[in-house]
Amino acid sequence: MGNSMNIYVVRHGKTDWNTVKRLQGRSDTDLNQEGIEAAIRTGEALKDIPFDIAFTSPLKRAKETAELILQSRQVPVIEDERIIEISFGEYEGLISDPKHYEIPDKEFRNFFEHPENYHTPPGGESLTELGERTKDFMEDIMSRKELSGKTILVASHGCATRGILNSIRTFSIEDFWHGGVPKNCSVALIEVKDGIPRLVFEDKVFERETGL
Repeated sequence: MGNSMNIYVVRHGKTDWNTVKRLQGRSDTDLNQEGIEAAIRTGEALKDIPFDIAFTSPLKRAKETAELILQSRQVPVIEDERIIEISFGEYEGLISDPKHYEIPDKEFRNFFEHPENYHTPPGGESLTELGERTKDFMEDIMSRKELSGKTILVASHGCATRGILNSIRTFSIEDFWHGGVPKNCSVALIEVKDGIPRLVFEDKVFERETGL
């Protein structure tokens, strides 16, 4: 059936909003210096991966991460709305850190800790809706004949990358985070062979100097 497709899924680098636990969602924030350095480091670690194409969330922090990973490589970068971050609606821009908590819903932390009890904020998107669109993205990518045998970079966000990975495994909503929110610039690899996806690794972070 041809070669296997390799999909590298990366969460964007850190932003100033990440640092203070301010809810970003669809807010279009920039990488900070730490985020830029981590994306460059991730690109170094992946420099021998022969990327053919990249898909990115339309938000700057994901696009910048993809560009910093790819550097001077001539790889088409395509924006796709289906891998944008979950929307927090009216709560975007508010701080979720328990020490400086600004969110009207006192149980909002369920988003991270007990997703099965999460209340979608006013004007926001539910975890189910996010799951449907990220699954649609994956099914589309995996079925495209022109992408068969290709190596693909996907630059997305904490919640959306979990949606992407969950779309290829059996999971319950309680285990949405599968061990926690993925760290900034963490990498997962999905191998698709004969149309069947397999998660090779996830949550891999390339630290300073140490390589893998």
